[in-house]
Amino acid sequence: MPKLFHSPNTRSSRVVAQLMQMGHLNDVEVVVVDVPRHDGGGRRDPRNAHPEGKVPFLITDDGQEVRESAAIMMYLEELFDQPLSPKPGTDERGAYLTWMAYYGGVLEPVLVASVAGFEHPAFASTFRSMAEIGAAIERGLGDKPFLLGSELSTADILMASAFQWAPQFMPDSTVIKAWVKRVGETMDGAALQAFEAAAMEQLAAVEPA
Repeated sequence: MPKLFHSPNTRSSRVVAQLMQMGHLNDVEVVVVDVPRHDGGGRRDPRNAHPEGKVPFLITDDGQEVRESAAIMMYLEELFDQPLSPKPGTDERGAYLTWMAYYGGVLEPVLVASVAGFEHPAFASTFRSMAEIGAAIERGLGDKPFLLGSELSTADILMASAFQWAPQFMPDSTVIKAWVKRVGETMDGAALQAFEAAAMEQLAAVEPA
């Protein structure tokens, strides 16, 4: 059984949400670990196999290590016959791969820079700004409810998670705001909240090593 290292209310939460949406949460061993938090709380957990103490981190059945949210989510899609993504050779496969790469290659760097208040011409020329990201998402959505069409995909879960985490940096676009809301409403938010609450209780019960 694959092993997912997860800390509640972090980037790994979207992987848990994906597994829930796919109906395969029970087919992955979720190891709840602590991580250092931006507010000064948390700690580096010796139980976490990630070499830098981060989450998410996945260890496959044959012991391979998979890191970075997009890579983990794409691996899980393929492992479970891609219930939330197009298979190779099918329509929208290119769009799916684009959005999965775009998240880590563009959206997250720009978002973190915005949160940190960082500005530099070299950064802007390489990654652009939230304005360009907003335009790209609007163009990708077009008149569709989701990025790949009429159904929620893993690309939606990953991309929308940025604005669920930092809504104050969401582009001022009625199209994007409606899409983020639609993604949240399509997923089982109550089940995820309950899972995260139980994970927090589990963490609280662990004595620091």
